[in-house]
Amino acid sequence: MSTLDETRALVAADDRKDFDFAERGFIATRTEKQIKRPDGRTAFDLSWYDFLKGDAPATANPSLWRQAKILTKHGLFKVAERIYQVRGFDVSTISFIDAGEGWIVVDPLTSVEPARAALELLEEHVAKKPVLAVIYSHSHVDHYGGVGGVATAADAAAGKVKVIAPEGFLEHAVSENIIAGPAMSRRARFQFGITLPRNAEGEMTSGLGPCPSLGSLSLIAPNLLITETGQEVTVGDVTMVFQLTPGTEAPAEMNFYLPQFRAVFMAENANLTMHNLLPARGALVRDSKAWADYLTESIRLFGGKSDVMFAAHGIPRFGAGEIVSFLTSHRDAYKFLHDQSVRLLNAGFTASEIAEVLKLPDVLAKQWFNRGYYGTMSHNAKAVYQRYMGWYDANPANLNPLPPEPAAKKYVEAMGGGAAVLALAEKAEKAGELRWAATLLNHLVFADETNTAARQLLAAVYTKIAFESEAGTWRNIYLTGAQELTTGVVKLPPAAMSTDVLSATTTPMLLDFAAVRVNPEKAAGPGFTLNIVLSDRGERHLITAGNGVLIHEAGVTDVKAGATVTLIRPQLLMTLLAGMPAAPLIAAGEIKIEGDASLYERLCGLIEPVVTNFPIVTP
Repeated sequence: MSTLDETRALVAADDRKDFDFAERGFIATRTEKQIKRPDGRTAFDLSWYDFLKGDAPATANPSLWRQAKILTKHGLFKVAERIYQVRGFDVSTISFIDAGEGWIVVDPLTSVEPARAALELLEEHVAKKPVLAVIYSHSHVDHYGGVGGVATAADAAAGKVKVIAPEGFLEHAVSENIIAGPAMSRRARFQFGITLPRNAEGEMTSGLGPCPSLGSLSLIAPNLLITETGQEVTVGDVTMVFQLTPGTEAPAEMNFYLPQFRAVFMAENANLTMHNLLPARGALVRDSKAWADYLTESIRLFGGKSDVMFAAHGIPRFGAGEIVSFLTSHRDAYKFLHDQSVRLLNAGFTASEIAEVLKLPDVLAKQWFNRGYYGTMSHNAKAVYQRYMGWYDANPANLNPLPPEPAAKKYVEAMGGGAAVLALAEKAEKAGELRWAATLLNHLVFADETNTAARQLLAAVYTKIAFESEAGTWRNIYLTGAQELTTGVVKLPPAAMSTDVLSATTTPMLLDFAAVRVNPEKAAGPGFTLNIVLSDRGERHLITAGNGVLIHEAGVTDVKAGATVTLIRPQLLMTLLAGMPAAPLIAAGEIKIEGDASLYERLCGLIEPVVTNFPIVTP
């Protein structure tokens, strides 16, 4: 039975329990579908997924179509007594707990405008009360970026709002996407289908939720950290018991239990899909063994005591038996993935070989929440291999291979030239050997990106693979690849950090970002040192440039440095990282320099601009 035949049979036999859970407790949704930014642009549109009606068309995997219908049902829901959620306003879900005199807000979405819209919907239909606390379950932006829509930094600073997060949250929240941020942002376009139309031929879902919202980003620093499992916090008349789960879906993450409501919040550790161990956008590889072990602990701590389970994505689950069964099966999927990937790598299998043969047992694979809508067994098995073994598979031929473009030219030449390769690809495509056709055509495009026939056929092959893909991420990646082959790269501006995030980002982190943008040829000459004094922050940093690298040391001053530069941090950011000329500020005396006045401009000249639209599916 083919994969599509299998998924059609599964969908036909669906007991629709997940649809019941998704619809249970529905109260209302917004009348106005568009959620606008202050500048008039759309942050999120609740009508984007209205096309998800009826049975799956030929352009969509029926299993992914089913998943998308569940994930995009939007509105305010009563999950349990005094627990509410607003779902379908963002890739993530925002939860509200009635603490008597006010609200506890859990994971306030990606951006300010949808979070504010969610709070307004709650206030309209349940009660208007002050926000007493905000909980960040973990350090990914879709779980804190909208906090400015439900709380203010001033109230947090004054102690009117508790901002609760796991230990290490702030460090990871601001650092995870800084060093490799430009590349991650570019690749995220593929993972989330950001430039695709939203329809049955385009982006349907990320597999984890709707698309991320496109509103204003914010961040309020935590004022209460959770440092150990079992730690209790009381807000209003509600007590929460926390479980730390670092290194699972995020470097800093936590679940919590509400004893008086017999309810457990599972953050992003238990989802309506197999998750990513290594997102396609890029990240550090996550630990599937730790993930499984923490789920075992969750079952032991909370499973039998919970009548309701809710989370940071997806839908709630109801009933102690259902919750324990769900968590156990989900745990076993991650444990199987880890243990069997390691067993096979120890038997000499390479990453791609493991990915080709590793399948969940039917008892796990036929559970909807273990299927690969967001992460996949294929991708995750390779991630386990990478975590333990790295990129090299021990075959000497792969130790120092040719890069894609020169290799492609030699492959095409060896196969008899472009026309011969195109004919082979056409034959493979007609025979349904789409992966082989894609491999052939990718070589042909990288050998000659002007070959229009190859580009068009590769786009068509990617589109066919996309339409068959059960993973929302894979569908988006293939369709974005097809889009860029046919119409070119959509030119998007660099992703800008919000003022809140910049304020929370330490100067050493920003100097690390400068260091990875140094042009080594410009920095290859005689070295120099600079004392940097940030007068607005009372900070001192010693910067040494030379030998192709930039070194920085916080709290250090060198009396032998070539110059001492005194400025405020915004001027450092604008001149060093954003390309603003330093000369006018120096001439005006706004940047003060003692010593060699040319050295600061020389430093700024070492830093290359961010490249945001580099090619991926072409050379």
